[in-house]
Amino acid sequence: MPALCCDCLTTFDAGRRCPACRSPRVVANPELFDLTIAHMDCDAFYASVEKRDDPSLADKPVIIGGGRRGVVSTACYVARIRGVKSAMPMFKALQLCPDAVVIRPRMEAYAEASRAIRAMMEDLTPAIQPLSLDEAFMDLSGTERLHGAPPAVMLAKLIRRMKDQLGLTGSIGLSHNKFLAKIASDLDKPRGFSVIGRGDTADFLRDRPVRLIWGVGDAGQAALDRAGIRTFADLLRWDRAALVARFGSMGDRLYDLARGEDRRPVTAHEPVKSISNETTFHEDTSDPDLLDGHLWRMAEKVADRAKAKDLAGRVVTLKLKRADHTILTRQVNLRDATQLADTIYRRARELFDQVGAQGPYRLLGCGLSHLCDAGEADRSGDLLDPGAAKRSGAERAADRIRARFGADAIVKGRALR
Repeated sequence: MPALCCDCLTTFDAGRRCPACRSPRVVANPELFDLTIAHMDCDAFYASVEKRDDPSLADKPVIIGGGRRGVVSTACYVARIRGVKSAMPMFKALQLCPDAVVIRPRMEAYAEASRAIRAMMEDLTPAIQPLSLDEAFMDLSGTERLHGAPPAVMLAKLIRRMKDQLGLTGSIGLSHNKFLAKIASDLDKPRGFSVIGRGDTADFLRDRPVRLIWGVGDAGQAALDRAGIRTFADLLRWDRAALVARFGSMGDRLYDLARGEDRRPVTAHEPVKSISNETTFHEDTSDPDLLDGHLWRMAEKVADRAKAKDLAGRVVTLKLKRADHTILTRQVNLRDATQLADTIYRRARELFDQVGAQGPYRLLGCGLSHLCDAGEADRSGDLLDPGAAKRSGAERAADRIRARFGADAIVKGRALR
């Protein structure tokens, strides 16, 4: 069986260790050198960037997120072992891991690292479809002749190059389509390399939970549970017509995914359609100060991501989920596109004021859409708000200070709520 050492890149017949360097980091599969669709997912990306930039954090539990009443954006693996998870309230995370170092996100630093990783990917193939700053699909079809090595070897070389040159690690999923490649990349994190071949697909999926399907959240899982569908084996018992009748257009996709089929191509240069951030609360809440603090932090995160991508948006969206799981969505069109946290927050706050009394809420989200180039942003100011230009200038100045002295150099009071 073909095998590859992820450390020294030696190829050999399958064994438990590499015959050249004796590393146990070996990946083997009958189709290893034939598969071309990959998903690369950085390991605890934000926290890894922080540890790289501050070596004193190397062995410490690190949480990226807001203040004590904020939520966890991500956590390093040391903190995850203690039970810390993304979107967990910070107070609960600190109960589980009281010695954690909490760091506010530095989106510019993460965007810079992401651009460096993207450049390395582009050395392998032009067919790259980013999903976020820290993950992307790649199609390496036809690249073996160019590189003189099969895609699996080049992907292992990419991960080694990321570690050597950037001090960051990632995990690879390699398969025959995007659906399975994304699943594979999460099987052996961190520093994993997992393969799902065509011949493995049916056995691999059969007894696994349908929650593995990307996009099946709590509501989708509840709908599948009501239909008695919990595993892929359950899903295989339904024919296509029955699934479409029960789940609409999603039924077609469920039928195909149950059989490990996914015809979606890796789409390079697919435009970003929206930027958003949301959080699910540990307990339903109507606390106006708590909700307002979360809304400001979300506006900051959305603005940071827009600035990192040189984008602006013309529509601000507010999303709320009530205790009974009903969802409220409100939008407002802006006269000028924006990438400013102040503008995003103020428009989202106006939307919240229209529906805030309908709580308590279990989820709050804020987003920016109808995106355009940042050069079109915040041009004319707000004639009805004389202080808007002054706040805009202050925010831009604060961005420059944070870029130079760190994310905690300036913190607004409402971010601490």
